[in-house]
Amino acid sequence: MRRIYTEQILPISLDLAWDFFSSPKNLNEITPEDMTFKITSKVPEKMYEGLFITYKISPLLGIQMDWCTEITHIKDRQFFVDEQRKGPYNIWHHEHHFEEVEGGVKMTDILHYDIGKSILGDIAGALFVHAKVKNIFDYRYKKLQELFPG
Repeated sequence: MRRIYTEQILPISLDLAWDFFSSPKNLNEITPEDMTFKITSKVPEKMYEGLFITYKISPLLGIQMDWCTEITHIKDRQFFVDEQRKGPYNIWHHEHHFEEVEGGVKMTDILHYDIGKSILGDIAGALFVHAKVKNIFDYRYKKLQELFPG
């Protein structure tokens, strides 16, 4: 299993951070364009525990696939967790944490993911999957700096 941990200070209020990140409609704005990310389910303005969100996504070579995540845990203005229910990963558990700090909000992402236990999974991971996942978080970091400049 792989783990990605990122922290970013955003020069915004906790309320603004929570409003932005708790709206599923903003996911597309912080996802790399080359992934052609599109939400296919009807989503509310704000997420809730038990919410299923379906997507079409092209993570590699323009190959489109279905992805479904569930919002499994929420503590208002502190954290939420999304977990893959259908998609390319064997495990996808993504925690989003928010903490008010001097100068804004510290946003922490903790992702645990696994692509499966096979020789093909190991090869795919080594060749492109791990780099692609890292790229998603690198893109998000830069995009958030653009959206919320300090």
